[in-house]
Amino acid sequence: MAWHPCVEIPAHSYLLPLSAVVGGAMEHPGENEDERLNCSEGDLLILLDSSGSVSNLEFQRMVRFTSALLQAFALGPGHVRVGLLQVGTQPILEFDLDVHTDQESLQTSLGNLRQLQGDTNTEAALGVARRVLVDSVMDVPKVLLWLTDGVQPGDVEGPMVALKARGVYVLAIFSVHGNFQVLQRIVSPPIESHLYSVDIYNIEIITEDLREALIKIFSVKRLHLIHLTSHNALLQWCPVLTADSGYYELWLSGPGAGSESRRYLSAESSSVELSGLYPETSYTAFLQPQSKDGLFNTLSVHFTTTADVLSPAVVYVSDRSPREVQVSWGPLQPSLIQGYTVEYGTIPRGQVHTMMFGNHQNSAVVRGLEPETEYLITVTARHGNGEERAMSVRACTQAEPNPALVDLQLHPTDQEEIQVMWKAHDEGVRGYWLSWDSPQSKKQFLFVAPSADSAFIPNIAQRGRVCVSPVYSSGRGDGICCTVR
Repeated sequence: MAWHPCVEIPAHSYLLPLSAVVGGAMEHPGENEDERLNCSEGDLLILLDSSGSVSNLEFQRMVRFTSALLQAFALGPGHVRVGLLQVGTQPILEFDLDVHTDQESLQTSLGNLRQLQGDTNTEAALGVARRVLVDSVMDVPKVLLWLTDGVQPGDVEGPMVALKARGVYVLAIFSVHGNFQVLQRIVSPPIESHLYSVDIYNIEIITEDLREALIKIFSVKRLHLIHLTSHNALLQWCPVLTADSGYYELWLSGPGAGSESRRYLSAESSSVELSGLYPETSYTAFLQPQSKDGLFNTLSVHFTTTADVLSPAVVYVSDRSPREVQVSWGPLQPSLIQGYTVEYGTIPRGQVHTMMFGNHQNSAVVRGLEPETEYLITVTARHGNGEERAMSVRACTQAEPNPALVDLQLHPTDQEEIQVMWKAHDEGVRGYWLSWDSPQSKKQFLFVAPSADSAFIPNIAQRGRVCVSPVYSSGRGDGICCTVR
């Protein structure tokens, strides 16, 4: 999502990320790092992009990063089980979850990995991942960690959503060429710690943050606060009881938390929502597993509820094109709001246009705008008590862009190759992405340097199409195509 430099938002309209509100609740001062790692328990499947769109050097960097990331964990049943699935034309399960029980064995396997090349068939790989993770009988947290360059990921949203619906945590690392809009929809929240955009050549800078994210998922010793509002808190933990082996006793310490706040939860429980809390109030929740099979430590988490917020408390604008922008607002409060009105007009005295929305919608696309023009956009919430609350932002639309590529030409050569030539008019290009149809009805791909203005490609189908697209740090831009005649 790109922010235009002209967007102005009042300081009071920003919302802190959830991690900033509850971050202190997750820490245990003085806890030994080795103990935190060794108490981790879960299944981790690495989904490693091994296709031809990844250079061999990038592939080796991702493998070394994986090696360093996993080196500190205790492995095997009762700890962290690790599997690795390579993505190519056909997915290859290099090793399953139950293969490695010590670091020496795991590191040797990682050191022997060889890149597959070929197409990026992520959809087929996700079918294998589902069988590995979902069909596992181990009742532990399950994580799919996807390392990819983000180029041509395929139709992955459906399979990823299905994995998350079965309790799998999805985390992703992608290069700067990846499609952030798609990837942010497929990872499990919170995005701040589960989605990383990084230059593969500097990937080691996220090792500690990602390891901490895995520890938080795999920890069996901590009670997690995963969502917090002014009146509610959602707690989650890794189950330590088996079915019919006991129960969990939960109680709350804080204002208004009397004896009636004590609850008893089944052994299959792994989360609970606390409601009826007071805004801006500190509480401590305690969870005690009770079992005839043994004693368990009491888990606890301390948190402070947020202040009451009435929508719209934040309004932000993101560019879509020179003639349209997307407006989003929050928080979404359907129980308090009857509906929303979005008004927009040019500054200083343009005609005001109005759009009406129901109480379950918190974003809209504003179309029919003029390029390089400043607009005032106002979102008004109609509250159930008859009051209205409004917030405005100023936004500038983009300029009409010049086409990045023009004059695509195809020239046959004596070596049964086609020379592809083009002219570029845009700065900031990181390279060019070429694709063409082969006689075997398969797409072929090639990435060339930003200084290039031509390339030789072999093995093109009769009447096949050749396309060239510019690649920027934010992803691929619009390209142009020609048909071989």
